[in-house]
Amino acid sequence: MPKPTRPVLQVRRLRIAREGKVILRGLDWTVRPGEHWALLGPNGAGKSSLLAALTGYFAPTAGEMTVLGETFGRSDWRELRRRVGLAGPSVASMVRPDEPALHVVAGGADGTVNLWRRPPASVLRRARAVLRRMGADALASRPWGHLSQGERQRTLIARALMPRPALLILDEPCAGLDPAARADFLRLVSRLPRLWPRTALVLVTHHVEEVVPAFTHALLLKSGAALASGPVRRTLGSATLSRLFGRRVRLSRRKGAFSLSLP
Repeated sequence: MPKPTRPVLQVRRLRIAREGKVILRGLDWTVRPGEHWALLGPNGAGKSSLLAALTGYFAPTAGEMTVLGETFGRSDWRELRRRVGLAGPSVASMVRPDEPALHVVAGGADGTVNLWRRPPASVLRRARAVLRRMGADALASRPWGHLSQGERQRTLIARALMPRPALLILDEPCAGLDPAARADFLRLVSRLPRLWPRTALVLVTHHVEEVVPAFTHALLLKSGAALASGPVRRTLGSATLSRLFGRRVRLSRRKGAFSLSLP
C-alpha cells in the first residue's frame, strides 16, 4: 500500500477574533499535494486574515494550523516562511524604486528586500535562471520604479520562487493590471504548474475570471466561514456564487475561462 502523503496545508476549526470581532469562524481547509486552490470571496470575507495566519503574521484565536508539516505554536514560523513563496502587495510596497529587478528576485533566496550588498554569484545565476523561466530575463537590469505593473508581478513571482517553495501564494496578483496585461499575466499563471510541478498554488482573489484552468479546487469564503470548498467543477456555479456575493449572478465558461454577469 502506498504511503500517504501529508497535506501541504491544513487548518482545523480555525478561529480568528480581534477586538471582539470574529473574522474567521471554525474554518476547515486542506490542500493536498497536486492540488492548486483559488481562495475566492468578497471584500471582508476573511481572505486577508487567513493569508496572514498562514504566513505567521496573525495568531489564531483557536483551532489548529499546519503548513508543510509544521504546526503553528510548535514550530518556528519565521523559518517556515522561507519555504512558502508569497507574491503580493505587502512585498511590493517595500521595494525601493532604484532596486534592479534581478536584485529583487535574488532577495527571495533568504527573504531579503532591498539588498545592501551584491549577492553571491551563485544566487545571481539562479535569479537570472528563474527570470528566464518566467519569460522576464529582459527585466534583470531595470529598476523597480521603471517596471510596469505586469512586469512587477512577474518579478515578484520570480522572487517568491527563488527558494524553491513547496507552496506559492499569489495575493490578488491582478490588482492594478489593465485588461491586456491581466490576460498576459493569467497565461503565465496557467503555466506555473508545468514550470514548477512540485509547488502547490493558492490564488487569493475576489474575481472568478482569474480562476484559470490550472486551479483544481476552490474555497469560497463568506463572512469568515467556508460557503463551499472542493473541486472547481463542483464548487463554482451560478447559485453558489450568487450566495457568495449576495446578489443574483450568472457564471459562464468558454474555452476554460470563467466570466460572471448580472442577469
